[in-house]
Order: sequence, then C-alpha cells, then structure tokens
Amino acid sequence: MRKTAYQVLASIALTVAFAGCLAACSTPQINDYAGQTPVLELRDYFNGTLDAYGVFTDRSGKVVKRFTVVMKCDWQGDKGVLDEAFSYSDGSTQRRVWRLQRNADGRYIGQADDVIGSADGQQRGNAFKWTYTLALPVDGSMYEVQFDDWMYLMNDRVMLNKATMHKWGVGLGEVTLSFVKR
Repeated sequence: MRKTAYQVLASIALTVAFAGCLAACSTPQINDYAGQTPVLELRDYFNGTLDAYGVFTDRSGKVVKRFTVVMKCDWQGDKGVLDEAFSYSDGSTQRRVWRLQRNADGRYIGQADDVIGSADGQQRGNAFKWTYTLALPVDGSMYEVQFDDWMYLMNDRVMLNKATMHKWGVGLGEVTLSFVKR
C-alpha cells in the first residue's frame, strides 16, 4: 500500500511533535527542586562579598577559558546590585553590574549593560533558574547568545552554577562556576 504525500507529511509531523514532547519531559523544571534544602534566598546569599571560580568549555567539553570573579552584592528591600569583577586566564578583565528586582510573585528580573532586554529568574528550594540573552564579544564581533543558567545552593557558603550557551538552538558551550561566600 502506497502512502499519499499528506500521509507522509502527517507521519513526519507526528514524529517531530512526539520527539519534542519527549525532550520537554526530560528537561529539568524549577519546580523539580521545590523540596530541596538548604533553601536558597537570593537576597541573603548574594549579599556581601563572594568569590567565584569558573571555566568555559566549548561544545566538545574542552576548557577554553578559566576565570575568577569577585562579587560585591547589596540589597535594599527587593532591589539588589551584584557588581562582578572578572579576571580571565588570558589576562583580560571584565565588569558586569546586575540590577535585580524581586517581584511580588517571587520572580526575579535582572538587567546589566551587556544583557539584551531583561533576564528572568525563578527560585524554588535550593535552586535558581535564570535565562537571558548576553551580548558576547568574540574576536572583535558581537554575538547575541542565549544563556540557560542554573544555580544550586550547597550550604550557607557554597553555590554551584551551570550555564548552557546557545544560539539559534545550537549549543555553543557551558560555563561551570562555584561561588564561595566570604
């Protein structure tokens, strides 16, 4: 029995939709961490001075760049400033100042000079999920890269961070970072 073009297209569409559903089901959701402890309160953890140590790995997992960050953080009610001073293994430096707002619904909105639009974040249990688009300079050009950023509070001093970077849905690499509160 020969299939019509419509039947072939319908089969392909159904297969793609099914694959999309499977992928969505396997993606972690912020609510998966609602019962995890210690409970992360961003305004408490990101308050004062923190040190961070990280690596950027490319798609193959190769470490491309190592870096350290000194963060000076301050909150006034529901508004916070996270002033990050980066030092990279190649000798370059960078500064990013996040301006955060905690909304009544518990979501966080963030802005920084190199963030396109606003970052959107949610916290549940020991986790914080943060998504944003960053204007990333590479070899004299500027690229808009999407970040899917997850942070996990380990104890009152240590938090781990894993961020995936992608453009047009294609994975570019990952940033792995550990924060240590002084």
